[in-house]
Amino acid sequence: MDQRRRPLRVAAAAAVVLALNACSGDGDNANQSAGPTQSAAAGGSQDLRGACPQTIVFQKDWQPESEHGVLYNLLGPGYQVDTGKKKVRGPLVSGGVDTGVKIEIRTGGPAVGFQPVPALMYTDKSIHIGFVATDEAVQYSVNQPTTAIMAQLEVSPLAILWDQGEHPDFKTIADVGQSDTKVLYTKGLTYMDYLTGTGLLRPSQLDGSYTGAPDLFIANKGKAALQGFITSEPYLYEKEIKQWGKPLKGQLVNDTGYPSYFSSLSIRSGDKQQLSGCLSRLVPILQKSQVDFVKNPEPAIKVILDLVKKYNTGWQYSQGLAEFSAAQMLSQGVVSNGGDKTLGNFDLKRVQRIIDITTPIFTGQRKPVKDGLKPEDIATNDFIDSSIGLTAGS
Repeated sequence: MDQRRRPLRVAAAAAVVLALNACSGDGDNANQSAGPTQSAAAGGSQDLRGACPQTIVFQKDWQPESEHGVLYNLLGPGYQVDTGKKKVRGPLVSGGVDTGVKIEIRTGGPAVGFQPVPALMYTDKSIHIGFVATDEAVQYSVNQPTTAIMAQLEVSPLAILWDQGEHPDFKTIADVGQSDTKVLYTKGLTYMDYLTGTGLLRPSQLDGSYTGAPDLFIANKGKAALQGFITSEPYLYEKEIKQWGKPLKGQLVNDTGYPSYFSSLSIRSGDKQQLSGCLSRLVPILQKSQVDFVKNPEPAIKVILDLVKKYNTGWQYSQGLAEFSAAQMLSQGVVSNGGDKTLGNFDLKRVQRIIDITTPIFTGQRKPVKDGLKPEDIATNDFIDSSIGLTAGS
């Protein structure tokens, strides 16, 4: 199970009652809602035929949401929805151009029994690319090694949040740590070992019984802080959790010195040479897709909401939340160029920092890390097009 985010997202979403018309079934449902396309020029940069597998399979770490818009933005007209296996397949279309291959997007979380993506990738070799965070790549570096090929999210949306009315003096997580405020979180999360290990928070403050449901926070009348995502919880608590109905403020865990790349697109490390011809064309398409998504998220959001409805897993996701998440990713720098003009590339010094932080944590938990693990083992910029990035005003 992806312990960094999933328990809290499951319960918080389940606590929100939305007017979604659920649809269930085990067959394939065709969708023709996307616009017209043209075929890629043979041998051109957008022509993936021959270079890539006929169907490129992506394994996500959770259910359909805007944080995964980079993939849903590539799903062309006539896509087929498998409501039994919670996956969708259709033409891989970039900027209105059909690349000549298909994309298959598989749902994570409850659809796969909450298995970690690296484990799924090594169990099912039909998966080509999965969503793996930097600290997760370190954790599984011995038996299920993965190499990230693109950081579609520059900054992790994980945050510690609080009620600004109850705590008007809080500006940072360190401020929380200088108080007696309880912090609601889910046990087993690596970032919390970092926050307590550096003294930003104290172990005595932590309440690890948090499942993501809002009842603890509401019963505490907002006196406690809680873990959440800057791209979702502020909207949920203010707009959709009617028992609360007030805004939350917070700080990204990234800003405390824990710069893990979140849910990066990753391959099995041993597949790099075999897939290099494909990735050299595909990764720039993925970079452009993320740029296109944050500029105009509505087409992909339409697909996301259609899939949420058809999958009918109990995951409730409103258009308001989808639009907030897309806008928040941009305004909070979750999607950005980082320190240069390129979207999706890795700062290997950041990767090294996560290796340095998490290796002793995992070693202490008897989770072996590869001896001599280097940033280049778990992340590469080899396939990145440095000319693709967000421009001013994006």
